[in-house]
Amino acid sequence: MPTYNSHFQSKLPNVPTSIFSVMSALAAEHNALNLSQGFPDFKSDTKLIELVNKAMIQGKNQYAPMPGILNLRKIIVEKTEALYGVSYHPETEITITAGATQAIFTVIAATIKKDDEVIIFKPAYDSYEPSIQVFGGKVIPYQIYPETFKIDWSEVKKLITLKTKMVIINTPHNPSGQILSKNDMQQLAAILKDTNIVLLSDEVYEHIIFDEAQHQSACLFPELAERSFIVASFGKTFHNTGWKVGYCLAPSALMEEFRKVHQFNVFSVNHPTQVALADYLKTPNNYLELGDFYQQKRDLFLSLIKGSRFEFTPSQGTYFQLLNFKNITSEGDFYFAKRLTKEHKIASIPISVFNQDNLDTKVLRFCFAKTDETLKKAAEILCKI
Repeated sequence: MPTYNSHFQSKLPNVPTSIFSVMSALAAEHNALNLSQGFPDFKSDTKLIELVNKAMIQGKNQYAPMPGILNLRKIIVEKTEALYGVSYHPETEITITAGATQAIFTVIAATIKKDDEVIIFKPAYDSYEPSIQVFGGKVIPYQIYPETFKIDWSEVKKLITLKTKMVIINTPHNPSGQILSKNDMQQLAAILKDTNIVLLSDEVYEHIIFDEAQHQSACLFPELAERSFIVASFGKTFHNTGWKVGYCLAPSALMEEFRKVHQFNVFSVNHPTQVALADYLKTPNNYLELGDFYQQKRDLFLSLIKGSRFEFTPSQGTYFQLLNFKNITSEGDFYFAKRLTKEHKIASIPISVFNQDNLDTKVLRFCFAKTDETLKKAAEILCKI
């Protein structure tokens, strides 16, 4: 094929292949246990799969309405009100999306223009930064350090300028597994009060919180709710990451702008899956028991590696656990992660790729959304290193 010799200029010239793709491919190549990419290796509920199949047989196979089927939007509104005591209008303040990452991209596409500044907290999920950059926005990073993973909000306030258009938060936080407290959210609300700054609150792990802690959704704080796009994921909640179904909540004026982009980006989301989820969500225990389910896995994993040379602070949420390897090697985290995959047959994610200027804190992320058998095999490997 002839080479394309136009003066085409990449909008993302410095964006490499996702670290998740790199490490998963390496795990497959070396037949390693894949604790890198965040997906379960166990089956989802057969009842939910049966509901999808039933919807297909009943003919729910054509385009769904652009904002999502109304039954699903209504049940999400009921769920949100039951959990947080906050009401959203099902017709104007919620849109079903093709996964949370699409929702995040659409929020940014709808709001960020050239030279707008967006504050993000690093280490950060890797879709935030390129999504901002592709629309000409400028990323303003705040680096969180692994010793405490605490945010100094007085320092965050110093990052606010007349060009600040958005702040992105993620709680429970990927990759650290830490959560924002009520006090954190109140301090953020005080910073954003009397500004026109939009908040993008990535809450895809809202139901995966441990040790009886409570999820502090942005919708619980009126000063934040009025300016917030809240993003959620059914893939994370119901162990079906490959289905790519999520949703976005926002006040009607913000949602109107969201849908202007959504209708041309995706238009509509998988119809039979929406029908099934609307039915499945009628049983709250399907998501209310998720925290206990994953806490058992976290506790099993950590109990099995407590005799290893890795150091850790137990994850507060998500299905990720950070392990510090400073007592094992002085290698960089990316090289150590690759060596673990090739030589020890266990894949993880190096945290430096999520940090400002690839700051290397000697930390790897492991996913414990795995069968007990997988976790036992992984622990056996880690204890020998």
